Amino acid sequence: MNLPALYHSLILWIGDGTGLPDAILHIHAGLAILMIARLLSRRSLGTFIPFVFVVVAELANETMDYLAYGLRWADTLSDLGNTLFWPAVISAGVRLRPMTRKDQRSEQPSDQHTVG
Repeated sequence: MNLPALYHSLILWIGDGTGLPDAILHIHAGLAILMIARLLSRRSLGTFIPFVFVVVAELANETMDYLAYGLRWADTLSDLGNTLFWPAVISAGVRLRPMTRKDQRSEQPSDQHTVG
């Protein structure tokens, strides 16, 4: 079984099915992974943990590209930029925003948590 070829046939199917160019698909994928990682990890975007999921997913995608097509720097750099730009901006924006009083209270440790 040729996993890179199978993976790329799925990617081409998605591209053909949506009619969207590769660059737009990377932007959407980066944002979708960011939101899914935020929901599954239950961590704030400001912790950069959801962003790490995007980075890992994009590195895995680029590894599959490398295995299927070899090294193509222009394509790789474009894919990295398109996938990571908005998730990085959103994560940094959330991290740098001033905290509201409610946020500050929720960040303080609470004695009400129980183990069990």
